[in-house]
Amino acid sequence: MEREQHEEAYEANEEQIKETEAAGASESADGAAAPETKEAADAENSGGDAETESPGPENAGEEVEAAEGGNGEAADAGGPQQSSDGKWHVFGRKKEKKDPKDLKIEELTDQLRRTMAEFDNFRKRTEKEKSAMFEIGAKDIVERILPVIDNFERGLSSMPEEVKGTPFADGMEMIYKQLLKNLEDAGVKPIEAVGQPFDPNFHNAVMHVEDENLGENVVAAELQKGYMYRDSVVRHSMVQVAN
Repeated sequence: MEREQHEEAYEANEEQIKETEAAGASESADGAAAPETKEAADAENSGGDAETESPGPENAGEEVEAAEGGNGEAADAGGPQQSSDGKWHVFGRKKEKKDPKDLKIEELTDQLRRTMAEFDNFRKRTEKEKSAMFEIGAKDIVERILPVIDNFERGLSSMPEEVKGTPFADGMEMIYKQLLKNLEDAGVKPIEAVGQPFDPNFHNAVMHVEDENLGENVVAAELQKGYMYRDSVVRHSMVQVAN
C-alpha cells in the first residue's frame, strides 16, 4: 500500500516538473518573438516617416531651385566677386588686410613729404635770417661811413672863396659825389627833411622855432642829414621844427 502511494507521488511530481518546463519554454518563445515584433514595428514606423519626409519629384525640384537661389544671393552678398581691376574681392566679410609692402610704402611716402615740408620751411627761415643778418651788417658799415660824409660836407661848405674852383677843391667835390653815388647804388639814400611835415619815424627834433612863413610842425632846418638803407632808417635826421 505504501509503495503504491510513493509511486503516485512520484508520478505527480514528474507531471508537475513537465508542466513547469513547458511553461518556461513558452515564455522563452514569447520573449524571442517580442523583439522581432518590436523591430518590425520600428522599421514600419521609420519607413512611414521616411516616406513622409522624403520629397517627391515635384517638391525636390522646387527645393533645388530654392537652394540655388539662396546660394546665388549669398554669393552676391558675401561671396568673391571680380572687380574692374581684375582682382577678386570678398564683400560683406572680413575686411581684406593690406599688404605689408603697401603699408611700408605709405609710411615712407608720408615721411618723405614731412621731410620735404620741414626742409622747405628751414630753407625759407634760413634765407630770411641770412637777409636780416646781411642787412644788419650793411647798416653797421653805412653807419660807420656816415661821419666821413659829414666831414666831407663840412669841409666843402667851409672852403674859402679863393680856393673854390681850384683843382684841389674840384677833386674833393668829385670824391664826395662818387662816395654818395656808390652808397646810393648800394641802397643808401638821404632822408628828405626841410619843408616836410615832422615825422618821428624819420626825424629827430632838437630845436623849436616860431616862423609865420611855415606851417605847424614843419621842418624848418636840417642840422644833421639822416640816411636810410633800403626800407630801414640808419640814422634819423636832426632837425629844427617850426611852430
